[in-house]
Amino acid sequence: MKKAIFSKVIFIIFCCVFFAGCGNNRADIKDTAYKVTDYQGTVVNFKTRPKRILTLSMSTDEIVLGLVKPDKLVAVNTLLDDPVSSNIAALAKQIPTKIKNPSVERICSLQPDLVIVPDWNNISIVDNLRDMGINVIVVPGPKNIAQVKQSINIIADALGRHSEGTELTALMDKKIAEIEKKVSAIPKDKRKKIVLVSLMTTYGGIGSTFDDACKYAGVINGVSAAGIHNGQALTKEMLVKINPDILLMPVYDDHGKFNVKTYNEKYLNDPSLQTIKAIKNNALVYPREGYIYNASQDIVFSIQEIARCAYGKEFDFPANMHLSVVK
Repeated sequence: MKKAIFSKVIFIIFCCVFFAGCGNNRADIKDTAYKVTDYQGTVVNFKTRPKRILTLSMSTDEIVLGLVKPDKLVAVNTLLDDPVSSNIAALAKQIPTKIKNPSVERICSLQPDLVIVPDWNNISIVDNLRDMGINVIVVPGPKNIAQVKQSINIIADALGRHSEGTELTALMDKKIAEIEKKVSAIPKDKRKKIVLVSLMTTYGGIGSTFDDACKYAGVINGVSAAGIHNGQALTKEMLVKINPDILLMPVYDDHGKFNVKTYNEKYLNDPSLQTIKAIKNNALVYPREGYIYNASQDIVFSIQEIARCAYGKEFDFPANMHLSVVK
């Protein structure tokens, strides 16, 4: 009998030690070596999770800030704390250093252990940084929502946070489904034709994230419907021919340095544009650009912002919305 009890005690002790060890192993896994394949097919090796992260675009800043706390970023884009251009200005203010098109020397001075570069950026910088021993991953400069999710997954893996990436894209899917449910109630013959008037005069056509967002928002992107591709300029002649119901006007002011009101007045007072329905009916809308030009997980709010601009209060939602899985 004593022998049986002794055996059970030994077994229990063994189990406690074993499972305690398993728990420690799981904790240690978070900081063990791993590797990630980036968008260009380059395999990047990590000895541990990065703690000093730098990205070279607003959208990748936003993605990182949906996965980890601000103290993991050594700097962010100069416009990320601009309440006109950003939907996370308050969050960005927690990161003192701001950058815009930094040189290799400037990047190195920040001592990052990971640099994230969209493939539309200065790709030549990637090899230079890797030659200096810095881990760099390249992600797609997204053309649609699917590529935004791809960027999120690559970045999450690079941060050693695969499950958080999956959780974040699931939040996107949930929000899109909510919007699409409301959009489905809008009759096809009531769908609005819109045009985005952008200071980036070649943005918004076929192959842009804006065009993809329009499809989910239940509007007709007049530029895309006219066969104009992203990268092709929208001329005034084309705009007259498209004849949109609504114009989404620019509000960007570069922290107050750019007079967007003067720009808009000069544009709207042009005699050649006065036959356009949107101008005749004063259907000019000034959207929240932090959403409209978004290419992070918060592109879901771009969809809702477009729908709000077209269809009104049914799609209302607060400013400064941001999808995050940071605990």
